[in-house]
Amino acid sequence: MRLRRRTIGVVQATFAALDAADPGFAAHFAEHGWVLTAPLNHDQTVAVQQWVDEIAAWPSAGDGWLHYREQTDGGPRLCRTENFVPFHDGMRRFLTSGPMTIAASALLGEQAVLYKEKINYKLAGGAGYAPHQDGLAYRFVDALVSCQVAVDAASLDNGCLEVVSGMHHELLATDAHGCIAPDVVAALDWRAVEVPAGHAVWFHSRTPHRSGPNTSPTDRRALYPTYNARSCGDLRDAYYAQKHAEFAAGAALAAQVPVSLIGDFQGRPVTD
Repeated sequence: MRLRRRTIGVVQATFAALDAADPGFAAHFAEHGWVLTAPLNHDQTVAVQQWVDEIAAWPSAGDGWLHYREQTDGGPRLCRTENFVPFHDGMRRFLTSGPMTIAASALLGEQAVLYKEKINYKLAGGAGYAPHQDGLAYRFVDALVSCQVAVDAASLDNGCLEVVSGMHHELLATDAHGCIAPDVVAALDWRAVEVPAGHAVWFHSRTPHRSGPNTSPTDRRALYPTYNARSCGDLRDAYYAQKHAEFAAGAALAAQVPVSLIGDFQGRPVTD
C-alpha cells in the first residue's frame, strides 16, 4: 500500500461537473474514484427536497423503512432513513430509472441496479462520519458506486463530504470500529467537496471519505443511493435482510449509534 503524504487536514477544492454521457465522466471516476456529475435541474431539486421532507415525517414504526435518531444538544433528532424506495413512488422512479441509473451504469460499465438507499439528515448540531471506506459495510459484491445528492447546499461548516483521490483500489488498514486507521488518515490528501443543492458526487465503494459535524445553524441533508452491476444480481432485498440479521446478532454494537455495519457514525445514542 502506497500513501501520498501531501496534506494533513482538508484542502478545499473547486471541482468541475461532467455530464454522464461525456467519456471523461467514467475516465475521471476510474482515475480518481469519484466524479461530480452535472447537477439536477431546478424542478428535480425541488422534488427531491419535497420527497425527503415527506419521508422524514413518516412515523418511526412503519411497514419496513428504517429511521435512526441521534442525541444532540437540542434533544433526539433524526439522523438517517433507509429502505424507503418500496414506500415512495417518486423516490423509487428517481433512483431506479432515468439519469441516476444511466450515470451509475456508465461508471460500472454495464446496467446498474439499486443496491441500497439512505438519507443522511445531518440536522443542525448533527454528528459527522469518521474516515472510512464503504466496502467494509457492504455484502455480496466487491465493487459498487454510490452517489451523494446534495438535498441542501453542502459546506465545511455543515459537514460536507470529503474525499481522497486515487485511493480506491484496495481496502486500507482499519481501527477496531472498521474505520480507517488514524495514522493512515493523517497521511491522506483530503479534499472537501462543497456543492450547491442538486449537485451529485459519485464515488467508489473503496474511496476513502468522511464528513464533519454540522456546526452551522441550518440543516444539511443528503440522499445516498448505491448501485451494483446487474450481472452481480439484484441484491437489495438480500442486503437489508443481512443488515437486519447482523444488527440482531450485535455486529453494530461498536458504533456509537448503530446505523451501519461499521462504526463510522459519530453521533451520540439517544438517552431516555
